[in-house]
Amino acid sequence: MDAMEASRGTRTVRVRRHGVRRAALLGALAALAAAAVPASAARTPDAPAPLVVADCFDKPQVRPEEYLLACGDGNNRLVALRWESWGPGTATATGTDMVNDCRPYCAAGRFRAYPVTVTLSKPQPWPGHPDVRRFTTIRLLYTDTAPHPVPKDVTYKLVY
Repeated sequence: MDAMEASRGTRTVRVRRHGVRRAALLGALAALAAAAVPASAARTPDAPAPLVVADCFDKPQVRPEEYLLACGDGNNRLVALRWESWGPGTATATGTDMVNDCRPYCAAGRFRAYPVTVTLSKPQPWPGHPDVRRFTTIRLLYTDTAPHPVPKDVTYKLVY
């Protein structure tokens, strides 16, 4: 019998080497099998695809606290977003739209705060990201005044 002895307190315990090897091999095989299963296979067939909003840097976000609207110059950002819902068709939040007034020009302008209700909608499959859907439309409903010349209720297509 191929065995090794290990001391446990004052007792000597005999452990079969092939039993230890077999347990180690089975553990390694189980780890490999788990790693080989794609994440999409782990979802149940009835589970919806994850739903995100893509930011300017093409990164997925779920219920972001901030969201940059003006990717090119950073002169328009949604802040202090509080998500009331994040569902399969729409997501709704309240927050503040911080908009640079660009007076006399953008580098010298001031950021002004506008209370807003944000609604994300029209989820679609996200190209290049299998099994993920992203919102493609954002609606801003200003609850007080809107930044000039934007209407109080405006909808934009999210192209990133």
